[in-house]
Amino acid sequence: MPGPDKRCTAEDVVAELRSGMTIGIGGWGSRRKPMSLIRAILRSDLRDLTIVAYGGPDVGLLCRSGQASAVVSGFVSLDSIPLEPHYRAARQSGSITATELDEGMFLLGLQAAAWRVPFLPTRAGLGSDVPRLMPHLRTVTSPYAEPTSGEFEELLAVPALQLDVALVHQHRADESGNAVWLGEDPFMDDLMVRAADRAFVSTEAIVDTDALTEGGVDVTHQRISRLDVTGVIESPNGAHFTECPPNYGRDEAFQKRYAATAKSDETWDEFRTDFLDLDEAGYQAKVKELAS
Repeated sequence: MPGPDKRCTAEDVVAELRSGMTIGIGGWGSRRKPMSLIRAILRSDLRDLTIVAYGGPDVGLLCRSGQASAVVSGFVSLDSIPLEPHYRAARQSGSITATELDEGMFLLGLQAAAWRVPFLPTRAGLGSDVPRLMPHLRTVTSPYAEPTSGEFEELLAVPALQLDVALVHQHRADESGNAVWLGEDPFMDDLMVRAADRAFVSTEAIVDTDALTEGGVDVTHQRISRLDVTGVIESPNGAHFTECPPNYGRDEAFQKRYAATAKSDETWDEFRTDFLDLDEAGYQAKVKELAS
């Protein structure tokens, strides 16, 4: 039997969110971000959000709009533009609380939350300034002695990154929320949805379940299960201006335009009026007009 129909809209997703939530955002830097959902949040009155992400413009936009009060990240970058300018401004001004983890520590935090355990031990971060700058981090002593030395190793205990909601973007999904990515990297999106109490998947196309495997896609390794998904949103070009290969690359010209909005309040206000105050259909029409 087919699974339940979980199709919804970006507006439906925002209606499920509340100020003060911890929201995990999939993707990596300026790659396959659920930007249509981020734009919907930008049009809302949500505030005091904690954003958990391998950050890109999703984080920068929510910092600039004042809707993010805290960011937990492995990094925040636009890839071809190394530093995300709005995140940098928020970090330097102190308008957000920033928890900056080693990339591997961040992954383990998601894994711990997905497995519903309070922490996972790691050597990553030991000997660095991360524990000094993040004093909430703790160490644990392994209960098992090293076979050769007999010593009990001290390890860093990475706390679970527990999420109220996860937002990710995938290439294909069925109406029940089974989803696949077609690029080389999952970007930990599968961990994001499992680490969250609720998860919403935006997708380039909603297809029949059988069509998820068209083109030889191996869903054994590239799949998000409907069991972890609360809702699915069809959003063609929904990752713009980030990349979503093989469907489309990053819109570098638009990204540069976005990055330039950090120069002044006036350039930001103009960008917001031109692109972010529009509904998604209006945004996509404006982007198409720019490309023509």
